[in-house]
Amino acid sequence: MNAAPPAPEELQALLRLLDDETPAVRERVAERIGLCGGDISEWLSAQPQILSRQEKLVLSEMLCPARRETLMREWIAPSGGAGALGEDWDRFEAMLRTLSDFIHDGIALRQPLTDALDLLAEEAEEEGITSANELREFLFESNRLRGNQSAYYDPRNSDLAWAIAEGQSNPLGLCLIFILVARRLDFEVEGVNFPGHFMCRIFEDSYPLIIDCFDHGRLHFQSTLLESPELTKPQRDVLRQSAGPGTILVRLLNNLNQSLEQNGREEDAKLIKQLQKTLV
Repeated sequence: MNAAPPAPEELQALLRLLDDETPAVRERVAERIGLCGGDISEWLSAQPQILSRQEKLVLSEMLCPARRETLMREWIAPSGGAGALGEDWDRFEAMLRTLSDFIHDGIALRQPLTDALDLLAEEAEEEGITSANELREFLFESNRLRGNQSAYYDPRNSDLAWAIAEGQSNPLGLCLIFILVARRLDFEVEGVNFPGHFMCRIFEDSYPLIIDCFDHGRLHFQSTLLESPELTKPQRDVLRQSAGPGTILVRLLNNLNQSLEQNGREEDAKLIKQLQKTLV
């Protein structure tokens, strides 16, 4: 019989033991907290107790194994690999939600990804946004969303719910928010899988414009970029193409794996490598 998760009273007592470094106590606390499902953010937000930075790190680490189990259980890769996703953006977003819940620390209160994207789209509608270019201005020129310059390799950049709440992410994270909000508003925004720097494309009067979401949504004429002598032929070819859900998902997992490794989270990186194999 599986052990029951701790009741609220026991959980409060467990939190008081987070700074106890006695091995037997630490093991027991981790065992009991591990039964909480990986996320106690809602319950924790209602508690008067304030945790120190170190206690938060310890608590998040204890919650992580359950989130790994949930990710493996809920990750359903398309039969046929990443390319089989086609244009199934709904399924793609569901996979992003699963990754978001895994990357989340389990203790910081924030909206689920779908709710956060819905709310952002509603706010854009209330502002009278009627085009992809106006949405670009609303999200990026206003500094609502910005490039995470100080922590470019933070794994949380791949957690779009965190990115929306904090207003920052890496190039791919910002572009994904732009694309997914635009889809809710029936605007045409494409992903551009440019090497080293993911971007977006919109169309104004049928002219393709490249958007650098990481650089405050800066606009570039695609034709001008294609004329640059600094670009190779393969780079020009990529600049003309649109990246679908499968291509984007592969890149996201690559980014996440690298950032986890750089942050010393080897066990989590190993798990992401397993997910990557399901997309081949």
